[in-house]
Order: sequence, then structure tokens, then C-alpha cells
Amino acid sequence: MTNPFFKNHGPFKIKEILESISLKTKEINNDEIHDVKDLVTSNEKDLTFFHNKNYAELANKTRASYCITLESLTTHLPSSCKPIIVENVLLSIAEITKRFYPSSVTDDFDNQVKEIENTNHNEKVKFGKNVYIGNNVNIGKNCKIGHNTIIESNVIIGNDCTIGSNVILRNSLLKNNVSILDGAIIGKKGFGFFPNKENNIRYPHIGIVIIEDNCEIGCGATIDRGSMSNTIIGKNTYIDNQVHIAHNNKIGNNCIIAGQVGFAGSSTLGDNIMIGGQAGISGHLKIGNNVHIGGGSGVINDIPENSKIMGYPATSLRNFLKGKK
Repeated sequence: MTNPFFKNHGPFKIKEILESISLKTKEINNDEIHDVKDLVTSNEKDLTFFHNKNYAELANKTRASYCITLESLTTHLPSSCKPIIVENVLLSIAEITKRFYPSSVTDDFDNQVKEIENTNHNEKVKFGKNVYIGNNVNIGKNCKIGHNTIIESNVIIGNDCTIGSNVILRNSLLKNNVSILDGAIIGKKGFGFFPNKENNIRYPHIGIVIIEDNCEIGCGATIDRGSMSNTIIGKNTYIDNQVHIAHNNKIGNNCIIAGQVGFAGSSTLGDNIMIGGQAGISGHLKIGNNVHIGGGSGVINDIPENSKIMGYPATSLRNFLKGKK
């Protein structure tokens, strides 16, 4: 399951699901659907979605029984996956996901939190003043929590972790020896909605944030949880102050990301990447291992491994320097 913290209200019959998006078809069995997942993690009793040809390779390997997609993309699906044709894939899958996970749309504050002194964490955690803990929180050994920090429901923290002051955590899994510095906000829903003149339609976020061992997250950093997959920070990755990482990003191991870098959603970064301050990374990109990105750059295309790039739009360092002459 992408998020062990949200309750799945399924299973639902496929015809019932399609009726919820005002779609009727007589050419489909009334199978039972247990979950809605992305192309990679879906299984036989799941429904998935496929909206962009960039994901054709993943679509061809999906194990889902049904796929919400466009007519033009159906040829990329395996014979075991039945296409369901719609006009707007993302809007349709958003409405279906809300049916399975109705609590994933809003991010109201957790009114069930308790002062840490009144929980079973007070004897094993060193903590400051005005610390609050929610339900279903697990904290490992030798951890510290600063002043005015709120760890809301559904957070798992490993051993030897340090959580600074004025931090908010929710829907997150922190492995061992992770440092979260002051003012960081981790695990809130991402910036996902469909514009509408009357009332914008919010996209559900059923993913979590996973921060692997030995990472440091800087002051004022914001890491959004995933929508249909998880947001992941790899081992030994250090993130500077005021960095924003949007939903579904996958950042590799041993990366260094300087201050005020911004990531749009759903990009995948390899290992040993260095990014200078105030760079911007567009969404749905693939950046290879050992890439260096200069400060202030705007990355709008995939970057092959072992590259050094700079500028806007970002180009090889050699080409950038030539343009300066």
C-alpha cells in the first residue's frame, strides 16, 4: 500500500466506480477492484491510470486489471489490462481515488494530538517545551525533539533522529539518524488541483514522505507527500534551508541540494547529484547519476548522467561558458 496511514474504503465493483465518474459501459465485467495505484505498484485486482506517452514503457508492464486512459494510448497497455477510455485521465482518477481514500483530499490540523508529557514517549525521548504528539506515532531510541514541534498522527521515526523546533511532521517515515532542522514542514499534501472558475477541484494525495538513513533536512524546508506514489529522499542526502520538494519526487543517495532550490512534481534524480542554490527543477524529469547543476539554473529537460549543466534553459557547462564570451 502506498500509504499505510489512509484507510482504504474499497473494494468496489468496477461498474460502481465508473458510475461515480458518470461513465457507463456494457462491455465490461463487474469485477471487484481492491485499490487504485500507479502503473508500477498496481496488481491484478487494482485500477491504474496512464495519461502521458512518456510512461509507455511502464504502462506496457503494468499488472493492473483496468486502466483509466486516453484512446490514443491504449495500444501501449498489455492484453491483461482493460482500458477505460475517458476525456480527462487525471480528473477521472482523482475522483476515483477520493472514493477509495476520502480523507486524503484535505489536510486539516490534527485535533487528537496530546502534550508529549501525557504520552508513552515522554520517558524515552528528550524534548523541549510545548511538544505535541498524535496517534499512531512510533519514535525510536535516542531521539530529540525541539520546542513547539508537532508530530501529527501517522509518523514513524527511527533511532538517533533529531527533530528541531517549530517542525510539523505528518504522513512520514523517517529512517535512522535523520536530522530535521527548525521550521521544516514534512508530509503535507502537495499542490495538486484542477483549475475551475467556480471551485478548484483538489487532487487526493495518498502517498507518504520517506526519508532514508543519515539525511539532513534544512531549516524551513518543505517536502510534500506523494499523490499516487511516495516522495523519497535517498540515504545520506543533505538538503539546505528553504528548499521545496513537491509530490512524488524521488531523490537518490548522497545528493547535496543548496538553499532555495525548488522541485516541481514527479521527477526522478539519481545518486551523487549536486544542485546549486536557487535552481529550479521542472516536473516529470529524469536526472542521471553524478550530475552537477549550477546555481540559478532552470532544468526543463532530462539530464544524462555525469553531466555538468548551468543556465536557463540549463545546458552543458561548456556551452554555457561559450555563450558568455
